Amino acid sequence: MIETIFSSRLPVDECLRIRKNRISSGSSAKRLCVITGTHGDELEGQYVAFQLAELFQRRPDDLDGTVDIYPALNPLGIDSITRGIPNFDLDMNRIFPGDAKGSVAEIAAHHVVEDIRGADMAVDIHSSNIFLREVPQARINVNCADALIPYAQRLNLDFIWIHAAATVLEATLAHSLNTAGTPTLVVEMGVGMRINRGYCNRLVDGILNLMASLGMWKGKSLYNETHPPARLSSDGDVIFINAKASGLFVHTIEHSMNVRKGQQIGRILDPLSGRVLHDVRAENDGYVFTLRAYPIVYEGSLIARIYQEK
Repeated sequence: MIETIFSSRLPVDECLRIRKNRISSGSSAKRLCVITGTHGDELEGQYVAFQLAELFQRRPDDLDGTVDIYPALNPLGIDSITRGIPNFDLDMNRIFPGDAKGSVAEIAAHHVVEDIRGADMAVDIHSSNIFLREVPQARINVNCADALIPYAQRLNLDFIWIHAAATVLEATLAHSLNTAGTPTLVVEMGVGMRINRGYCNRLVDGILNLMASLGMWKGKSLYNETHPPARLSSDGDVIFINAKASGLFVHTIEHSMNVRKGQQIGRILDPLSGRVLHDVRAENDGYVFTLRAYPIVYEGSLIARIYQEK
């Protein structure tokens, strides 16, 4: 059943409308929320939302409980290919839990949190931006790690990053929901403005695995692929590789691979002079879970993140 959880008139005869698809079957009172589209340039979750909605409606007898699918928290951003909320020049994932008496964007954020609050589990799906390519991973606030890691390990991911702050700020949806007592996992994968169907398929099966552990799914997985256990960042260190010059970055390794210390990752080139400005090399042995996707870089731009096991 399609429900509107927030609607507001906008200038020039436009309307901001945030909707969800509620699919219920069986007798269980458990509820799972799948949320995506907070950033308008992140589209992986759109395909995951479609696959789950189609599957649950096609196989209702395998579902025991309620799944709320929120495909577009920022529909204006998706429509305009804009990361933030275009009319308000805001990053929606920096205004939660919102304010019932605030601006239109803050009121919308408030309604989203109140609608999800009380669910047994929430999965907040993100892509990377257009600059970086990410392996399928969960990002978890260190304060919630003990409670959330067992659930994240069921999602068919490559990596679980226990993060202190940068991507788990207090004003994010996940932090607001976890603080309110609704366990919420953040999944990040792929690259902005694109859809990696393989990554999406893996996550669909992972969400079904998670639902099975909650007693909400009685059927088989959709793709039945097997994956090794996710690497866990608390078992090692994350090393950041940044550009030491501005120019054109051309990678010489592939994403999601193991590298050795000193191995070439890529080169930063000067197209005008024909010179190599920076020979980018791994500073440690490890697993490349983030790699630069957009070729133009400036000094200090992030090139790669490498996970180094202890």
